[in-house]
Amino acid sequence: MTIAAILSRKTGGLLSVECDTPVREAVAMLAANKIGSLPVLRGGRVVGIMSERDIIYGLARDGADVLDWKVEKVMTSPAITVTPDVPVLSALSQMSRKRIRHLPVVDDDKLIGIVSIGDLVAYRIEKIEQEAEAMRAYIQSA
Repeated sequence: MTIAAILSRKTGGLLSVECDTPVREAVAMLAANKIGSLPVLRGGRVVGIMSERDIIYGLARDGADVLDWKVEKVMTSPAITVTPDVPVLSALSQMSRKRIRHLPVVDDDKLIGIVSIGDLVAYRIEKIEQEAEAMRAYIQSA
Protein backbone atom coordinates (compact mmCIF):
# COMPACT_ATOMS: atom_id res chain seq x y z
CA MET A 1 0.00 0.00 0.00
CA THR A 2 1.04 3.55 -0.63
CA ILE A 3 0.82 6.94 1.05
CA ALA A 4 -2.04 7.74 -1.35
CA ALA A 5 -4.14 5.10 0.46
CA ILE A 6 -3.49 6.83 3.78
CA LEU A 7 -4.40 10.24 2.37
CA SER A 8 -7.63 8.89 0.90
CA ARG A 9 -8.81 7.97 4.42
CA LYS A 10 -8.00 11.29 6.07
CA THR A 11 -10.69 13.85 6.68
CA GLY A 12 -10.44 17.53 7.38
CA GLY A 13 -8.64 20.32 5.66
CA LEU A 14 -4.98 20.63 4.88
CA LEU A 15 -3.31 23.28 7.02
CA SER A 16 -0.04 25.04 6.31
CA VAL A 17 1.66 28.37 6.99
CA GLU A 18 3.73 30.76 4.95
CA CYS A 19 7.35 31.51 5.86
CA ASP A 20 6.50 34.97 7.12
CA THR A 21 3.73 33.81 9.50
CA PRO A 22 4.50 34.82 13.09
CA VAL A 23 5.36 31.83 15.30
CA ARG A 24 2.66 32.96 17.76
CA GLU A 25 0.02 32.59 15.02
CA ALA A 26 1.33 29.17 14.00
CA VAL A 27 1.28 28.02 17.64
CA ALA A 28 -2.36 29.11 17.87
CA MET A 29 -3.12 27.02 14.74
CA LEU A 30 -1.41 23.97 16.24
CA ALA A 31 -3.38 24.31 19.47
CA ALA A 32 -6.75 25.07 17.85
CA ASN A 33 -6.47 22.09 15.51
CA LYS A 34 -4.80 19.72 17.99
CA ILE A 35 -1.96 18.94 15.59
CA GLY A 36 1.79 18.63 16.06
CA SER A 37 3.23 20.30 12.96
CA LEU A 38 2.57 22.54 10.00
CA PRO A 39 4.17 22.43 6.57
CA VAL A 40 5.80 25.77 5.74
CA LEU A 41 5.30 27.15 2.25
CA ARG A 42 7.01 29.75 0.12
CA GLY A 43 5.41 30.47 -3.21
CA GLY A 44 3.26 27.35 -2.89
CA ARG A 45 6.25 25.02 -2.40
CA VAL A 46 7.09 23.19 0.82
CA VAL A 47 10.32 24.66 2.18
CA GLY A 48 10.16 23.43 5.74
CA ILE A 49 8.07 22.09 8.56
CA MET A 50 7.40 23.67 11.92
CA SER A 51 6.75 21.22 14.73
CA GLU A 52 6.16 21.39 18.44
CA ARG A 53 9.80 20.44 18.89
CA ASP A 54 10.98 23.43 16.86
CA ILE A 55 8.98 25.74 19.11
CA ILE A 56 10.16 24.11 22.34
CA TYR A 57 13.81 24.20 21.27
CA GLY A 58 13.46 27.84 20.21
CA LEU A 59 11.84 28.84 23.50
CA ALA A 60 14.52 27.02 25.50
CA ARG A 61 17.32 28.62 23.50
CA ASP A 62 15.99 32.16 22.91
CA GLY A 63 13.06 32.70 25.26
CA ALA A 64 9.60 34.07 24.58
CA ASP A 65 10.87 36.44 21.87
CA VAL A 66 10.66 33.41 19.55
CA LEU A 67 6.88 33.83 19.49
CA ASP A 68 7.28 37.12 17.61
CA TRP A 69 9.68 35.72 15.01
CA LYS A 70 8.67 34.51 11.59
CA VAL A 71 8.14 30.77 11.21
CA GLU A 72 11.05 30.49 8.78
CA LYS A 73 13.43 31.30 11.64
CA VAL A 74 12.40 28.27 13.73
CA MET A 75 11.26 25.72 11.12
CA THR A 76 13.18 22.59 10.19
CA SER A 77 14.44 22.99 6.66
CA PRO A 78 14.66 21.51 4.14
CA ALA A 79 11.50 19.55 4.70
CA ILE A 80 11.64 15.81 4.27
CA THR A 81 8.70 14.97 2.00
CA VAL A 82 7.20 11.98 0.24
CA THR A 83 5.13 11.50 -2.87
CA PRO A 84 1.79 9.66 -2.88
CA ASP A 85 3.28 6.60 -4.60
CA VAL A 86 5.74 5.84 -1.77
CA PRO A 87 4.95 2.54 0.00
CA VAL A 88 3.76 2.86 3.60
CA LEU A 89 6.61 0.69 4.92
CA SER A 90 9.19 2.86 3.14
CA ALA A 91 7.70 5.99 4.67
CA LEU A 92 7.66 4.38 8.12
CA SER A 93 11.30 3.38 7.71
CA GLN A 94 12.27 6.88 6.64
CA MET A 95 10.44 8.42 9.61
CA SER A 96 12.17 6.05 11.99
CA ARG A 97 15.64 6.66 10.53
CA LYS A 98 15.22 10.45 10.49
CA ARG A 99 13.41 10.50 13.87
CA ILE A 100 10.51 12.55 12.53
CA ARG A 101 6.79 12.26 13.19
CA HIS A 102 5.25 14.09 10.22
CA LEU A 103 5.78 13.88 6.46
CA PRO A 104 4.35 16.43 4.04
CA VAL A 105 3.09 14.72 0.88
CA VAL A 106 3.86 16.50 -2.37
CA ASP A 107 2.92 15.92 -5.97
CA ASP A 108 4.70 18.00 -8.63
CA ASP A 109 6.10 20.19 -5.83
CA LYS A 110 2.58 20.96 -4.61
CA LEU A 111 1.51 20.09 -1.06
CA ILE A 112 -1.37 17.60 -1.21
CA GLY A 113 -1.39 16.27 2.35
CA ILE A 114 0.52 15.34 5.45
CA VAL A 115 0.83 11.99 7.20
CA SER A 116 1.88 11.33 10.76
CA ILE A 117 3.62 8.32 12.18
CA GLY A 118 0.34 7.60 13.97
CA ASP A 119 -1.50 7.48 10.63
CA LEU A 120 0.98 4.99 9.23
CA VAL A 121 1.17 2.79 12.32
CA ALA A 122 -2.64 2.64 12.59
CA TYR A 123 -2.84 1.62 8.93
CA ARG A 124 -0.20 -1.11 9.39
CA ILE A 125 -1.93 -2.48 12.49
CA GLU A 126 -5.21 -2.65 10.60
CA LYS A 127 -3.54 -4.53 7.74
CA ILE A 128 -1.82 -6.96 10.12
CA GLU A 129 -5.13 -7.65 11.88
CA GLN A 130 -6.81 -8.30 8.51
CA GLU A 131 -4.04 -10.71 7.53
CA ALA A 132 -4.30 -12.51 10.88
CA GLU A 133 -8.07 -12.86 10.50
CA ALA A 134 -7.65 -14.22 6.97
CA MET A 135 -5.11 -16.74 8.27
CA ARG A 136 -7.47 -17.83 11.07
CA ALA A 137 -10.31 -18.24 8.59
CA TYR A 138 -8.07 -20.27 6.29
CA ILE A 139 -6.94 -22.56 9.13
CA GLN A 140 -10.50 -23.09 10.36
CA SER A 141 -11.69 -23.99 6.88
CA ALA A 142 -8.97 -26.62 6.38
